Amino acid sequence: MDDKTMKFDFRGEKETNPREVLLHVYEALKDKGYNPIDQIVGYLTSGDPAYIPRHNNARTLIRKLERDELIEELVKFYLETNERNSDG
Repeated sequence: MDDKTMKFDFRGEKETNPREVLLHVYEALKDKGYNPIDQIVGYLTSGDPAYIPRHNNARTLIRKLERDELIEELVKFYLETNERNSDG
């Protein structure tokens, strides 16, 4: 066994984008015949990953993010959309 310190470079890993993850999970839920809104809300409120299927790697992707990051993305999108619609 070698006692040298190993270096790990994760700069090549793509940062997980909450919006892309939510859209991917939404499509996976639709593919499986679930109501995507109900399932995502269930996951966000409970933290139980069983609400999200493994289909198309959706469960793994959504678990890469903290739930508060996902909620923040949803609130930000909602408020930005609402602001754009009320300006017009």
